[in-house]
Amino acid sequence: MPELPEVEALAGFLAGRLAGRTVERVLPVAVSVLKTYDPPLSALEGRTVADVRRHGKFLDVATDGGPHLVLHLARAGWLRWHDSLPAAPPRPGKGPLALRVRLEGGAGFDLTEAGTQKRLAAYCVAAPADVPGIARLGPDPLADAFTREAFAAALKGERRRIKGVLRDQSVIAGIGNAYSDEILHTARISPFALAADLPEEQVGTLYEALRSTLRDAVERARGRAAEELKDGKRAGMRVHGRTGEPCPVCGDVIREVSYHDSSLQYCAHCQTGGKVLADRRLSRLLK
Repeated sequence: MPELPEVEALAGFLAGRLAGRTVERVLPVAVSVLKTYDPPLSALEGRTVADVRRHGKFLDVATDGGPHLVLHLARAGWLRWHDSLPAAPPRPGKGPLALRVRLEGGAGFDLTEAGTQKRLAAYCVAAPADVPGIARLGPDPLADAFTREAFAAALKGERRRIKGVLRDQSVIAGIGNAYSDEILHTARISPFALAADLPEEQVGTLYEALRSTLRDAVERARGRAAEELKDGKRAGMRVHGRTGEPCPVCGDVIREVSYHDSSLQYCAHCQTGGKVLADRRLSRLLK
């Protein structure tokens, strides 16, 4: 799933190619992709793109004086840029193509989604806050206003495990499964630690790890073409997706906790005092 660094890079990539250009057609191919109907997608056609921005994991294509096309790539969605799109309109079918945006002159982009879950979403709205997922977003972790004190206040009273709190978009916007693993490894904190129980010193360490991990990832992603971002994200991971490999800090084996539809990775030596976390389907710690 694209997270804050990749969506930030996609926003920059698209802004450089869309800003100042006119939308010719917006063609939904998969019925599941479109989440709003008023205004219709046709309201975007003939409009000039003013900018492309990021809100958490959402992409916001803003038109000049008109509606916004807001996109969420979910777990299996992706964006493919074309300097020249096929002239014939796409046909609905069983392929991965979900939405096509064509500019005057023939360039544009496709949204594709692999798999069968179909969570990729497109919204045509008068304002980004009309999208429920954007309206409930917590603070952006790279914003100047997101201070250590603001982070500590967000964790206060949270009786949930810190891994889940970091991923909660209403608490902090833009962090998902992969970067929460990376942040916690950098901070040397167990993913199962209760957020409210973290000592003040660990809260500060976690805050610095969060900011540095995301900033470094944004810098790695900046300027990359859309098709390079997935591989770039994987290459930058130190623990996430690296089960069985040596920890780059201590050399211990990277371990995994599996859920029904996802998994997390961590280093027992660095993060849990050597304790091996049980598979969460068993809901306990191995002694």
